Amino acid sequence: MKLHNAMWPGLVGKEPDTDHPPISLDRMLELTVAAEVNGRKFDGVDLFIFHPHTDPDASEDEIKAMADKIASMGLKVGSFVAPVWPGTVGGSAFGSEEERKNFVLAIEKSCRIAKILNEHGVRDCGLIRIDAAGGVEDWAKDPAGNTKLIAETFREAGKVAADNGERLAAEGEICWGGMHSWKAMLETLEATGMPETVGFQADLAHTYLYLMGYNAPEAALLQEGYSDEEFWAAYKIMTDALRPWTFDFHVAQNDGSVHGTGSHDKTGRHCQANDPNGKLDIAKCATYWLEGAESRGIKHICWDGCMFDNSVLESPDTWNEVLGAMIAVDEAL
Repeated sequence: MKLHNAMWPGLVGKEPDTDHPPISLDRMLELTVAAEVNGRKFDGVDLFIFHPHTDPDASEDEIKAMADKIASMGLKVGSFVAPVWPGTVGGSAFGSEEERKNFVLAIEKSCRIAKILNEHGVRDCGLIRIDAAGGVEDWAKDPAGNTKLIAETFREAGKVAADNGERLAAEGEICWGGMHSWKAMLETLEATGMPETVGFQADLAHTYLYLMGYNAPEAALLQEGYSDEEFWAAYKIMTDALRPWTFDFHVAQNDGSVHGTGSHDKTGRHCQANDPNGKLDIAKCATYWLEGAESRGIKHICWDGCMFDNSVLESPDTWNEVLGAMIAVDEAL
């Protein structure tokens, strides 16, 4: 399995002119390339298609220049995070007609960039990552109606992706309406009804909160104080339900708390790979999601660790620990 590093931890939760400003794509690439564990290095990166890393409207020459730089560092490109949120290109998947059109527009722009990178040769795997781009409180005003709207928007986006030889994966985070529990996520995917094109992106940190029912107590599979036996029984229920839909996978760690800023309000807290408070046996949990991965077209896995202090992200030790955790996942498969 190819091992990729996510570039968006340099952007998510970062604000200009603060103690934790955005970290440039160039710097994130440098940190990625520098990591090495027992002679093994990262094979590639997953990108965030938005400023300041990648302009969604960048010219073909600008995209090719980025591709040349990434390739020159011995890296490939895998999956993209599409700019589907209000304030980027997109809008809520269950919002107004204009917002939903903008959501699909974000997929069109991402597919254009994907085609350039594919033709360049720097990209030969991966997909386009999405979410509902609207909060749980807004969704809860009309659960059935809003899930129907999300499904309609996802289908329109899926048609664009399929026409461009791409697939979409909805990231299961508890902060997004219609995706905030494992049951709601499954219902949204089934309502969309495009299992070959629109699937699930499983993140170990976020899906841990699915187990606990943080934003959907009725869907909880575990209660605080659970035993090891109870954990693995619950984990099997969740992964058996969502694994057939899983096109993309994030290695991550979670300490059981929630954290967020801005639109990412109250979502699963990413921890460092070796955090002593981590709730997950990373390698073992990953095997539940990645069983039969090849049959679902998964050729790479990606690390995701957002909202860390810049001092953590700038430390070489952080990336060596991350790479070590990913190697352990690969060896467990």
